[in-house]
Amino acid sequence: MSPSEVVMLGRQMLWIALVLAGPALLASLVVGLVISVLQTLTSIQEQTLNFVPRLVCVGLVLAITMPWLLRVAVHYAARILSALPEVVR
Repeated sequence: MSPSEVVMLGRQMLWIALVLAGPALLASLVVGLVISVLQTLTSIQEQTLNFVPRLVCVGLVLAITMPWLLRVAVHYAARILSALPEVVR
């Protein structure tokens, strides 16, 4: 396997990691921003108020997107494992 192919596989791995983490991180960002704006408008400065809605929202997003996330991860793992004999040469 040439160095350019190894770099390509590494780049794909980083992209897949970003794609897999994206929905949960985006949901956490949006919920955190909304809760922060509400806290600012109502002058409530409770730190735990931000944590529970984020946890629930991320859990829901992961539950909804889990089949797609697993398909993406399994497809990438199968591609890496099928390229393994070329690495050994």
